Amino acid sequence: MKKILDYTTLYSDDDIIVLNKRSGILIAADRYNPDAPRLDIEAEKEFGALYAVHRIDKDTSGIILYARTPAAHKHLSQQFERRAVEKIYHCLVHGRPAWEALHVSLPLLPDGDARHRTTVNRRTGKPSVTDFRVIGACGPFSWIEARPKTGRTHQIRVHLAENGFSIVCDPLYGGNLKPVRLSEIKRNWRGDELEERPLLSRLALHAYRISFTHPASGEALSFSAPYPKDMDSVRKQLAKLHRVDPLKEAASQ
Repeated sequence: MKKILDYTTLYSDDDIIVLNKRSGILIAADRYNPDAPRLDIEAEKEFGALYAVHRIDKDTSGIILYARTPAAHKHLSQQFERRAVEKIYHCLVHGRPAWEALHVSLPLLPDGDARHRTTVNRRTGKPSVTDFRVIGACGPFSWIEARPKTGRTHQIRVHLAENGFSIVCDPLYGGNLKPVRLSEIKRNWRGDELEERPLLSRLALHAYRISFTHPASGEALSFSAPYPKDMDSVRKQLAKLHRVDPLKEAASQ
């Protein structure tokens, strides 16, 4: 069986690295699961000491940025604090939103319930803002672009759930682990149901693009992370059937 790579390198120099990580791997230590596989430990075997400047969920795939020096770490951390870093996510949700764009500002409290989920808490939650845009409807699904302005744990997932939408295969906030199967989205499918493998069976959320200023040169940089194989398979099939392609939409912007 072919080994699934934990990451691919999108860019590296003496100050920073930009990686495209797989779903299911932590980017730093987790107090609830200290022995879980970690991206920083694996990447340090190739790049040496790394300094985390932001986080994405374990089950989210896509772009992660690390600093390689203390000076770069300080500079990048300040950019995140000033909200000068632009992050764009793509996700596949159940249903069709009635809105084309949605601005969500709901204070969030990490570890807010017995399941360690992030919850909306208007009294003690931290300010959290996400802008959403519908890329297009695809039968029972919709592609949505999310631009989080803050970086709270599970922010995109909670803000969507509070507005009645769940990301495909999100057990925490959607309660629906039903995978995406070709037999269920393609008319006149003639495969063997007993032998069919799901196109996608994990959280359909991908950190697609990040834009920031290089900590040493001051150059404006922007990187995009290709979809992993499972999410790209769903994209291709839905694009054939419904002529909606989030990557073509992103390229046209």
